[in-house]
Amino acid sequence: MDIEKIKQELKHYDGPEMNIMEVCGSHTEAVAKYGIPSLLSPKLHLLSGPGCPVCVTASSYIDRLIALSLEKNTCVVTFGDLIRVPGSRKSLSEAKGEGARVEMVYSPLDLLSLAQKEPETLFVFAAVGFETTTPVYAVLLEEIIERHVENIKLLTSIKTMPEVIDHLMANGAPIDAFLAPGHVSVVTGSRVYEKPALKYGIPFAVSGFKAEELLAALYGIVLHRGQGVVKNYYPSVVTENGNEKAKKAVEKYFQTSDAVWRGMGKVAGSGKLLREEYRKFDAGSEGLEKDEKLNPACRCDEVLMGKRKPGQCPLFGKVCSPAHPQGACMVSSEGSCFSYFVNKRKD
Repeated sequence: MDIEKIKQELKHYDGPEMNIMEVCGSHTEAVAKYGIPSLLSPKLHLLSGPGCPVCVTASSYIDRLIALSLEKNTCVVTFGDLIRVPGSRKSLSEAKGEGARVEMVYSPLDLLSLAQKEPETLFVFAAVGFETTTPVYAVLLEEIIERHVENIKLLTSIKTMPEVIDHLMANGAPIDAFLAPGHVSVVTGSRVYEKPALKYGIPFAVSGFKAEELLAALYGIVLHRGQGVVKNYYPSVVTENGNEKAKKAVEKYFQTSDAVWRGMGKVAGSGKLLREEYRKFDAGSEGLEKDEKLNPACRCDEVLMGKRKPGQCPLFGKVCSPAHPQGACMVSSEGSCFSYFVNKRKD
């Protein structure tokens, strides 16, 4: 079927209402960029899920980074988005304004040159993310060990997708289908969604990030409404089993653990911690389970679970904006509240 036919079918869909969650933060960006909601029937509802890594990072993790950044001869290194995520009291950006040492990089491997230039400084990398970025952290550890670098440690907040999808469904998230994450699926493969698809009797569609790819995946979801199936609409880069080399690298350095998701609490088996034999490279990742809101009225937790849209949060667009985020969903371009705000989405 050609794309114009697909657009017509989606626009005029008149079956039962469907809530379709895009788990991936990059999908959230693409959905807004291409105006996908305006191309859909009023009976098809897109919800943004917990696919933005900084949005689901617990406040205790941010607090730990801040404490480390204030220690003597210690520098916290992070990606740009994380620096503005609020902890229980402040963000890394605010701590930096108060004298903490915080540096931003584009790649974890940039850390190697920083550490070699300042051997007297301990560099702590904020290793957050999903299955997509974890192999990069494995490569970083490989380089640290091969080069005998002694002044780099990782503070990890690594999470995995299949387990949180199961957690959402088991805790009453009103989801009828999932637009499965494209980047994550490159590593995991599409097969990882078979268990939740069968368990809950809902379709999963792996999608790319172009408008045509998103529309094709959404059309596939509509065609398979109520069926526990997994369909791959991104076959150019996603296979059934994923990237075996990347998965083996992760397996070498990391082990499965429970993880605390911001606003959702502890999700069994949804995290990764360094294995015991590599624990000397850890900066204190275990036990970071507290998750306090900077503003008690923030509803990021309900937004992440698909139970509320950003505009239904009492803070949205009032005291909470990208310039003054009250919750993590308003910080990153992959965050649902940020996306709704900058694109003036009302759906």
